Amino acid sequence: MKFSSKILKCQLSPVRKFNPCADQAVAAGRTIYHLNIGQPDIHTPDALYDAIHNFRTPVLAYAASPGIPELIEAIRKYYENIGVGLDESDILITTGGSEALQIAANCLLDDGDEVIVPEPFYPNYHPFITTAGGVIHPLHTRPEEGYFYADRARIEACITPKTKAIMITNPGNPTGTCLTIEQMKMLLDVAVEHDLYLVADEVYREFTYDGEPLHSFGKFDYGQENLILIDSVSKRFSACGARIGCLITKNKELLGHALKYCQSRLSVATLDQVASAHLYTVGPEYFAAVRDEYKKRRDTLVRKLREIPGVKYVETLGSREADSVDYLVESDSKTDVRRPLVNAVLAGGYSLLMLKPMDVTLEDIFLQLTSEDKGGI
Repeated sequence: MKFSSKILKCQLSPVRKFNPCADQAVAAGRTIYHLNIGQPDIHTPDALYDAIHNFRTPVLAYAASPGIPELIEAIRKYYENIGVGLDESDILITTGGSEALQIAANCLLDDGDEVIVPEPFYPNYHPFITTAGGVIHPLHTRPEEGYFYADRARIEACITPKTKAIMITNPGNPTGTCLTIEQMKMLLDVAVEHDLYLVADEVYREFTYDGEPLHSFGKFDYGQENLILIDSVSKRFSACGARIGCLITKNKELLGHALKYCQSRLSVATLDQVASAHLYTVGPEYFAAVRDEYKKRRDTLVRKLREIPGVKYVETLGSREADSVDYLVESDSKTDVRRPLVNAVLAGGYSLLMLKPMDVTLEDIFLQLTSEDKGGI
């Protein structure tokens, strides 16, 4: 039997591919630290559970394909409060931010079309783009430069006749890179001038830890026909299991095409939408408390890493995801600090998502650790 060349180009998601290995290790009595997915451990607001508890309807029917009005209005008001003016018709509710990205890719890409993506990037961008027939054109970055990519000359050097879009995450995942307003404007200028779409994944918007204001590409008063915003309740409200996201654009022609996909899957889960609408009733004190907790964890980890013999330098590079932070650690050439680093992180009650640079892959590390006689680290 033959399969699509598009699916054959895809790899298993690094976020999920190790689950069978972990299950086998647990069954063998080993200790497994689940480092493979950005699942916040912050308490999900009670507003979600209260809404579920109080929900009653004679028939749990399909919702409207664009989403239920109360959730769309809640999202519109949220954006209004951060300075982004939207009409309700600019918003399509999706099954998580993942479906929003898939819909965008399928609306924009023909076979062989290219998407410029700063590297390293969220690994699931690869299947989203590949299954739509597209090709990722990576924009390489360097850790010692803070994974900086907002350089106009470097971006324009990546543009070819096949380029259809630039896709970014801001704040960045997995690098934690946060764009300034000037850098955001430059990216939008490039998209407009080269007739490209700018797909801005802003699901980590709230999670900056050093007093930066909340930014969104939706605040600009031009270029909105080129802009697609991706958003989600998963990280913002620690509600990953609700699977509620949205695609936002003022490009009405694009919205019309995206609605075809929304109608083909009929609707997003009704109860999840009802519950998620109530998440938007939580006040700013929720986000302030969450940011304070994550910042405390970041600062604690930096302090502990600096105490390890052989570690010469530790720099906080930024937030990987809602509940995680990237660090640059430099050691002297004679001391292997990898195991002390891992032990220090785990002893502090934290999870370790990735340890780089090294000459082995994350898969090598995982398989090595789960096969050790000690049953994990």
